[in-house]
Amino acid sequence: MTDKSSDLDTAANKANQIWGELLPVIAFVAIYNLIRLLGIDVETTIGGVDVAINSDTALYWATGVLIILTVGFIARRLLTGGRVPLFTLLSAGIVGSFGIIGIVLQDKGFIYAKPTIQQLILAAFIFGSLAFGTNIWKVMFKTVFDLPDHAWTQLAIRWGGYFVFMAAANEFIWRYFVPPLEEPLRIAGVLWAPAGEYDFLGITFGARNFEDAWATWWKLGTWVITLAFGAANVPYTMKHLRDSDDDAANSKSEASA
Repeated sequence: MTDKSSDLDTAANKANQIWGELLPVIAFVAIYNLIRLLGIDVETTIGGVDVAINSDTALYWATGVLIILTVGFIARRLLTGGRVPLFTLLSAGIVGSFGIIGIVLQDKGFIYAKPTIQQLILAAFIFGSLAFGTNIWKVMFKTVFDLPDHAWTQLAIRWGGYFVFMAAANEFIWRYFVPPLEEPLRIAGVLWAPAGEYDFLGITFGARNFEDAWATWWKLGTWVITLAFGAANVPYTMKHLRDSDDDAANSKSEASA
């Protein structure tokens, strides 16, 4: 029989995890828009360093809040004995490193490209594990769902492809909508994006000044799309979900045979 209390605990932990990852994004969008919409323009000194809070630096302040809340969520989970998924740790590491680099260097390009790097690394972990004969998606979720290997492989491929798609979408949106970069963006010594306006595949990038499209609508839209994609995979998961009692019976019959 199914342990209902265990199922409720699992659902509660999953809900807490989702909110723990979503709240930093909501805070990012809120801080970014409050500074810009309220027309805040403050210059002060913190620790001997001159800082400014205005529409030009709103993205940096919002990113700082995002990093603090993300690290705080992980720290709280660890201190209370909770489990932090590997992908959450990877995402937090990328968010923190690229966000801090962008803030320190005052280069928004690193912040724009951060989700792309994040999604590509997650996809690389999934497809890389499959290439080496294992399945990191199964390793992460096998305690939640009991599925046959072919179903785990299918789900891993779907999510890996999803991460690649979202990386490509992020690159298009930030390059198309945000103001042109003042300096070329180089990541690990590789030219990631040129400065100013440029044409690619007949599309002109860096010619607009609509950062809100990326910092607000795409940030929130990413979560909506992710939840929708996850929901779209529920029927497939439930179709292949194995009953633990049936599995135990099958195992006994195979052993007696």
